[in-house]
Amino acid sequence: MGRQAEHVYTDQASIHHLEALVRELPTNGHVRLSLKDGSRCDGFICERPNVQLFRDAEEREGFNGVVRLDHRGIGGWSRFVWLDQIARVEHLDSTLGSET
Repeated sequence: MGRQAEHVYTDQASIHHLEALVRELPTNGHVRLSLKDGSRCDGFICERPNVQLFRDAEEREGFNGVVRLDHRGIGGWSRFVWLDQIARVEHLDSTLGSET
């Protein structure tokens, strides 16, 4: 994945929010994500995401991150979700509890 993002964030509140989401997305955790556009997706987290530096279309630098979800038993299926698009995380296993 490149270093381009549709949205990047530089204010501390947004960066702290992204970092809080990272803490809720542990490697191998089984989650259902409710996205800001109203859709949902679920899967197993391949690796805990990181908040990283990206550039938007206007070349502004800021932070965002991506989480990759896979489905066990469905080979070749994966989905990448930008952290800033996540509205809610529901844990489907006992990794962190129920939902946040």
